[in-house]
Amino acid sequence: MEEGKRTITVICTGNICRSPMAQKLLAHALEAEDEPLRSIQVLSAGVAACSNEAASPFASKAMDSVKLDLSQHRSRPLTSPLLDRSDLILTMTSGHIEAIRDRFPELRTPIFRFREWVPTGTREVPDPFGGSLPHYVETRDCLAEAIPSILTYLRKNFLK
Repeated sequence: MEEGKRTITVICTGNICRSPMAQKLLAHALEAEDEPLRSIQVLSAGVAACSNEAASPFASKAMDSVKLDLSQHRSRPLTSPLLDRSDLILTMTSGHIEAIRDRFPELRTPIFRFREWVPTGTREVPDPFGGSLPHYVETRDCLAEAIPSILTYLRKNFLK
């Protein structure tokens, strides 16, 4: 992590499907923004993740089809030091928020679901783990749909 950079951490369960896709999609969108949004760092982790696992093959394929590469992704468990570096935490489900608050009751970093500000549809991101490639594509699209609302939130609230 670069010193002084704002950091968003995206959380799912195993950090091999949803959060790596969300991390890559959000980072890609931020790269297209003006400063200071462009300089926000996006990380990911999992509430029940093992260390150093590659992204699932179907997650990689789903992202390859939109020209985003997950080949360098390695999973990491959620830890206190990672949370301490985070300025904002985005989860896939309300269950992830509960798990984080249970494990880290002292945490004061804002936590929201990735789809928190999407005007319609579910706020929960479905878990494609164990599903077919179309399930991963649906999850990728569910995540991508949330990006504009996240950017709006960041512009209004995060950079103040």
